[in-house]
Amino acid sequence: MKTFRNDFLWGGATAANQFEGAWDADGKGPSTSDMCTNGSPEHPKRITRQWEEGAFYPSREASDFYHHYEEDIALMAEMGYKTFRFSIAWTRIFPTGMENTPNEAGLAFYDRVLDACRKHGIEPLVTISHYEMPYALVEKCNGWEGRECIGYFMNYCRTIFERYQGKVTYWLTFNEINAGAMPMGNVMSLGTVKGYTGTILDFPDNPRVRFQALHHQFVASAKAVKLAHDKYPQFQMGNMICFITKYPLTCKPGDILKAQQEMQMMNWFCSDVQVRGEYPYYAGRYFEENGIEIRMEEGDTELLKEGCVDFYTFSYYMSNCSSDEPGAEIGHGNLTTGLKNPYLKASAWDWQIDPQGLRYTLNEIYSRYQIPMMVVENGLGARDAVEEDGSINDTYRIDYLRQHIEEMKEAVKDGVDLMGYTPWGCIDLVSASTGEMGKRYGMIYVDKQDDGTGTLERKRKKSFEWYKRVIASNGEELD
Repeated sequence: MKTFRNDFLWGGATAANQFEGAWDADGKGPSTSDMCTNGSPEHPKRITRQWEEGAFYPSREASDFYHHYEEDIALMAEMGYKTFRFSIAWTRIFPTGMENTPNEAGLAFYDRVLDACRKHGIEPLVTISHYEMPYALVEKCNGWEGRECIGYFMNYCRTIFERYQGKVTYWLTFNEINAGAMPMGNVMSLGTVKGYTGTILDFPDNPRVRFQALHHQFVASAKAVKLAHDKYPQFQMGNMICFITKYPLTCKPGDILKAQQEMQMMNWFCSDVQVRGEYPYYAGRYFEENGIEIRMEEGDTELLKEGCVDFYTFSYYMSNCSSDEPGAEIGHGNLTTGLKNPYLKASAWDWQIDPQGLRYTLNEIYSRYQIPMMVVENGLGARDAVEEDGSINDTYRIDYLRQHIEEMKEAVKDGVDLMGYTPWGCIDLVSASTGEMGKRYGMIYVDKQDDGTGTLERKRKKSFEWYKRVIASNGEELD
């Protein structure tokens, strides 16, 4: 019976804007994330045009990987990591996104990070853009609504591809690109918030603007993939989707149809473009009914065909339900909400826990695309307590990860071509959705609190030693 391949890429995942800190060090410019305050489930985080006295901006220091990268990568190596997924901060390389000459100090930092990975035998998995576009491009062209962002992005890609061609093989173009198909994507991924100060939930959404901006990201992603294929054939280029599996709330045909429609536009739309190279048939009716008309330039359709990705990656935290009737109980979730499933338990943040849903999802994706896959985000956000002896006994996290790995094994037995697994926030970092540090995902604890206090000391959690055994046994030892 099949099990995980011998070269399976076990590791963990982070993002520059939630982890690096040093937001203005060595020439770095401000990104959209640097302009976001902290928040909570009860009080959403805000994005501000100017720095506000008395407000706390958690990404500006975050976990301070910028000054702890050697220690952090050594800890990952101690766990036995085969790969480390991290992102490059665009504004560390081009502070406003519009410069002609890159910032050498920023490039040198990632040289050091990549060299540390190679020193420990860790394969880098690099996300090119992870929720942190240059804030100067928000003000200049309303983020990705401005087609000129494609050119700025390609200047950035050409620079990092050339610089790191001997150090990076695996690249992801845009993190959770399908965030742009949801209203929260205005702030998180598209930067279409020119002139706006307010909560990330209250921005007045304009689907026409949002989907036009998303089209520009599609073109930018395709151009980056085509550049890699043409000039750097050793590169493997992937996409990245926030996959929120949808079940019909009941077996009523209306609920089944509603779930299908939500799966199409939330989960399949963006990857159909990036994997198959064209807009899917079902988008036409959605666009017509929502007043959306995509402005394409000559050559766009050809570019999308020429820039299809080599492998598929996604985040999986939860599932939820759909119904065509009002009145069902609503739960919370990653980027969007959905109806509660009466058969599932939920985390402290009300994200439903559905390990079997991961097996189902892996099979659905693989049957659709038939290309290699990676689960590049998965994990449990929780409030971890430090005991008097300094230990952190996060058995609940071990249980969550164990159950999901067991279902990945079943998917591999089903025939899915799964190449790796990088749980999210392998070391504690700032939550993207709420701006909290207290919502912890890591197997390594960082002494940093929601008010910004803390020593930044790193501590191994109980899950650290557990995951070390999982990797050493290639997923066979899960107890």
